[in-house]
Amino acid sequence: MNKLSALCLILIFITAESAFAREPDYSQLDPKPYNPETDANIDLYMRNWQESMPRKTHGSLVERDILTRGDSSNPATRGEVLKYVNRLVHATLGAYESTAPTTLREEQEIFYVYSGKGTIKAGNETAELYHGVAALVPPELEFTITNSTGESLAMFLISEPVPDGFKPKEKIRVVCENSTPFGKSNPHWVGLGKGLLGKGHGLATLSSVGTVRLDAMTFFHPHSHPEGIEEVWTAITDDIHVFFGKQIRLQKAGTAYLVPPNGKTPHANFNVSDKMIKMFYFSSRHRKQ
Repeated sequence: MNKLSALCLILIFITAESAFAREPDYSQLDPKPYNPETDANIDLYMRNWQESMPRKTHGSLVERDILTRGDSSNPATRGEVLKYVNRLVHATLGAYESTAPTTLREEQEIFYVYSGKGTIKAGNETAELYHGVAALVPPELEFTITNSTGESLAMFLISEPVPDGFKPKEKIRVVCENSTPFGKSNPHWVGLGKGLLGKGHGLATLSSVGTVRLDAMTFFHPHSHPEGIEEVWTAITDDIHVFFGKQIRLQKAGTAYLVPPNGKTPHANFNVSDKMIKMFYFSSRHRKQ
């Protein structure tokens, strides 16, 4: 073997070794076995509202925490994982009850109703609340919510902080999911998405709020998110499964999870039922993916 051939073989060997030594591409699935010492403890990033104690806010609204502020890289307690959003809770208003007149300070609230009927009144405006309606309430605007039936008015509530310099809307924003068209693309392979609220509608910290449907026997494209992306998926009224990290969990109705923003914990919901399932979604994006 001449010297040139030998040198070429050495270079090929070094190049191959360097390729194997490179950090894996975390936009794809990590092929290494599950390691509890290095992989995220996914159970800390998931919680059902029924695990939390009830408390009253807005006078008579009963809130139960799902996800709250905490350390998104190393949660100390289950569900304390949010960095940019204040809280995601499950909220109910009893039969024929009304909240006390409430004015938000330094925060906005987003309500997504999934059961019951009622109204929301702010200023000179009154809007109907029923399954599929989302309402954005800006700060410094007094509002009340009224349950107009003998059944509970049930919803998911997101509180987002209002950053310095942000100019909120002067009126509530109410949108009906039933009259909102599906998006032109299918998120994550098979998702049928409906964007309900975005930056143009008055969101402050959040980037988008909406719902996504999965047809029977379909699943999302598994992918992860880097630091700066706060993405939460909530099972509304149906149980669904989720591939999360390197494990699988049953995500029961009323359970939400935050995707750990470490670039190496993939998530993908999958629907093994014989019917379409809808999920509630929101994200806050503070860097480009």
